[in-house]
Amino acid sequence: MHNTAIALVQLGAVFFGLGLLGKMAWRIGISPIPLYLIGGLAFGQGGLVPLHGIEDFTHIAGEIGVILLLLLLGLEYSAAELMTGLKRSWLAGVVDIVLNAAPGAIAALILGWGPVGALAMAGVTYISSSGIIAKVLGDLGRLGNRETPVVLSVLVFEDLAMAVYLPILTAVLAGVSFLGGLSAVGISLLAITVVLIIALRFGKYVSALVDSPDPEVFLLKVLGAALLVAGVAAQLQVSAAVGAFLLGIAISGSTAENATRMLEPLRDLFAAMFFVVFGLNTDPASIPPVLALAIVLAVVTTLTKVATGWWAAKRQGIGRLGRARAGAALVARGEFSIVIASLAVASGGVDGELAALATAYVLLMAVFGPVAARVVEPLAKFTRKRGTEPATA
Repeated sequence: MHNTAIALVQLGAVFFGLGLLGKMAWRIGISPIPLYLIGGLAFGQGGLVPLHGIEDFTHIAGEIGVILLLLLLGLEYSAAELMTGLKRSWLAGVVDIVLNAAPGAIAALILGWGPVGALAMAGVTYISSSGIIAKVLGDLGRLGNRETPVVLSVLVFEDLAMAVYLPILTAVLAGVSFLGGLSAVGISLLAITVVLIIALRFGKYVSALVDSPDPEVFLLKVLGAALLVAGVAAQLQVSAAVGAFLLGIAISGSTAENATRMLEPLRDLFAAMFFVVFGLNTDPASIPPVLALAIVLAVVTTLTKVATGWWAAKRQGIGRLGRARAGAALVARGEFSIVIASLAVASGGVDGELAALATAYVLLMAVFGPVAARVVEPLAKFTRKRGTEPATA
């Protein structure tokens, strides 16, 4: 009972502290993710006041956080919208991979982390934070802007690219043979194809299966389905998070709207724990040696993401201001970058400094992203030399 009491006190302090950090973050206009990571660093190994006895809970809570983050992202799209967006933006998605994966891979090779470290860091710098971006676009009232569908299409392409990338990374980290890696990717693609077919043709039946007029029953069914699908996906080496994302796509209409409304508080709670857990497992003393490189990576990949969004929006005939907003919107990195770094470090197949570099990098980018999205419009208007295109484009 004594140990239970101590664990409850520690968890209560963690949750209450996260609430204070979240309030502070939104008051100053940034994402709370950097503050959650800092909180984890302060109370983890090598931190100010290391916490003990809550590791099992925080680990599973962090896993649930990732699942809910991707489930709610999937709920934002229908299968038809997903396919349409991919047809229109696949080339922009390829450009996105080339421009933004390369800096991370090059940095890892320079540091001597080898091909495995390069593969992991390529994913860290490539993937934008859908959660942060969606929140920022909503806060700024840009969900109805002409460039927003372009941004969302790029994000969807990234999420599907993760469905191929994560099995490859997992196989490589586990030391699986090339043939085994191909098998993992084949299983992943087969599972994705099956889910997309189900979503396109039988989505209404999936929605009806989880729907219920009773809020309690509805919440239990949706959350249970998400955890079940995520677990099966993980067993098939697809990634639990991607499995949850695909389930979200299969749920549509009013069922998706109700699920989003009911699950948002749970997502925010468990996602906060996910970022804290990553901070808890990272020694703060390991960050200063990689801080300079993290800053360089942040600057380079901010420019490459802006270039990606600008080019993608230009192909859709959007004006200069809209292109700038699209590019700035894609800057933020967050949850998936941490997921990738967590997988790599937990496997023991990469240098431990990778976690420190990823943490420092995400701290910077989670701040840069929302700030860039806010300042890009007044900055673009100020620097625009000729008014040949509408300022509201």
